[in-house]
Amino acid sequence: MTDALRAALEAATPLLAPLFTLLGSPVTGLELVAFGLSLWMVACNLRVNPLAWPLAMAASALYGLLFAHSRLYGEAALQLFFIAVAGWGWWQWLRGRGGDGQALRVHRMTARARWLALAATLAAWPVVALLLDHATDSDVPWLDALPTVASVTGQLLLGRKLVENWPTWLFVNLVSVVLFAAKGLWLTVLLYALFAALSVVGWRAWRRLAARGAVHG
Repeated sequence: MTDALRAALEAATPLLAPLFTLLGSPVTGLELVAFGLSLWMVACNLRVNPLAWPLAMAASALYGLLFAHSRLYGEAALQLFFIAVAGWGWWQWLRGRGGDGQALRVHRMTARARWLALAATLAAWPVVALLLDHATDSDVPWLDALPTVASVTGQLLLGRKLVENWPTWLFVNLVSVVLFAAKGLWLTVLLYALFAALSVVGWRAWRRLAARGAVHG
């Protein structure tokens, strides 16, 4: 753990104090606020509302601290990536252009692009897992690494308004349910179970938008 991370966790100590117990594990104020912001964010994503991106930044900052506190360093580092990419995604949704030079639309990937995204994700998984195994005290490096690398893929697809971000998030959310259950983060388990259900809703909604050639409004 770096000095900067240790200092951030110390500063967040009041938020890490348990508020109540859920299924035998403490739920902190930090986890509760991050939970609410994340649900709001997904609701905005479903409606293709750019407010989702600043909400993503705030939720990611809180979850980064929570995951570091729980020794989920892959997930914690991922939140920093999310914050950085959220700025890019926000700009894409407001100013981005598609291949036709028009305002960025909800659209689909080509079959070749899907296979390339899958191959890149699978190739990155063992790299990140081995890094976590050797460079941190993580006790679940492989399980931590899988949703970490898949989330990078999902975030990039979401930023470009690609329908395939939703099945990617469905996979991430299901694996994350197992990961966070192993850590006793039961409120976050509930959140990711809701995310999984919302991923299906978002997938169906964006498929309809893509079929209509809808432009973000």
